[in-house]
Amino acid sequence: MSDRPIKVLQIIARLNIGGPAIIVSLLTARLNDDEYQSKLVSGSIEAEEGDMSYYAARHAVEPIYLRELSRSLNPLRDLRTLWQVWRIIRREKPDVVHTHTAKAGFVGRWAAKLAGVPVIVHTFHGHVFRGYFGAGTTRLFITLEQITSLISDRILTLTEGLRRELADEYRVARRERITVLPLGLDLQAFADAPRKSGTFRQQWGIPLDAPLVGIAGRFVPVKNHALFLDAAAKIAQVRPDAYFVMVGDGELRAEAEAKIDALGLRGRVIITGWQRDLASAYADMDVFVISSVNEGTPVTVIEALSAGCPVVATAVGGLPDLLEGGRFGALVPSENPEAMAQAVVSMLDSPPDTTDAQRAMIDRYGIDRLIDDMRALYRALLNQKRR
Repeated sequence: MSDRPIKVLQIIARLNIGGPAIIVSLLTARLNDDEYQSKLVSGSIEAEEGDMSYYAARHAVEPIYLRELSRSLNPLRDLRTLWQVWRIIRREKPDVVHTHTAKAGFVGRWAAKLAGVPVIVHTFHGHVFRGYFGAGTTRLFITLEQITSLISDRILTLTEGLRRELADEYRVARRERITVLPLGLDLQAFADAPRKSGTFRQQWGIPLDAPLVGIAGRFVPVKNHALFLDAAAKIAQVRPDAYFVMVGDGELRAEAEAKIDALGLRGRVIITGWQRDLASAYADMDVFVISSVNEGTPVTVIEALSAGCPVVATAVGGLPDLLEGGRFGALVPSENPEAMAQAVVSMLDSPPDTTDAQRAMIDRYGIDRLIDDMRALYRALLNQKRR
């Protein structure tokens, strides 16, 4: 093997609020030493999205920004973007191109193939095959992923459940070509946050002794905030002293505001917008809820459990694996506000011991484990190509 460092180029469509932005920032920052050199290519944030480029800057990562590498589909622009990404790859001469998210995964892998990159890797942090588009568009995306997987040296998923979906249900790639590598996050700040300190509650005028149920994420259809609000209305009937907090923002915020009024929850539901200090938010919540119709491995759940906050989640995507079938949190059917409300009320009445879940999250999803796994994977794939 050459004495020079292995050069890795991470490519993501945009550094918007969410797990993928955190992961690519940490991978780029940590894979920079005598063995590896890493750079990050990112597209632009759209108007309604929260910008997480501050997280990359916090870790001394300066992305190569390419405005056209956004999430919106446009055939002519996408061909131009493919050429621009190809030019960046030819200039940087990476040994490994590792793509993240659907748009960057398609454009980045084909640009890498055309540029002759030795190793091409793609991570599915989730997928867009359910809860995003109509049947025709979804079928097109599945077909494109099936074709693009043929030029990928390895497909990565965050959970075994997502691997099963991609291999068995959608037939994106054969099971043996998909490797499960769980998320790796910097979780110490969440573990260190003192439970019920009141910092977050005081900031938003929430009584210190009131039950507090929260959710965090983009206001987009797949996150299904309507289910959260329907459940909140039922919880409020049983626990009229309860408050609800929605951390985040997005295209459906106005609809959420209207639904809050329609359900008579104004004054009980607080929308905070995007927040950088989520550790204090989770620490002050009695229950954290995720109401999505589809998920990969949501960072918010890992963070909440790392902060010692109990979780109620819909049993979709990678959530049953993440919560070990209900051992680390309550799982409820999707689109069932009654079941969600009952699970939340049960936790409010009898708070569960989250010690095992907190320890498991920190052990399984710490960043050091992911970096070690990724180093070994890149090295093994390069050695296979050289042989």
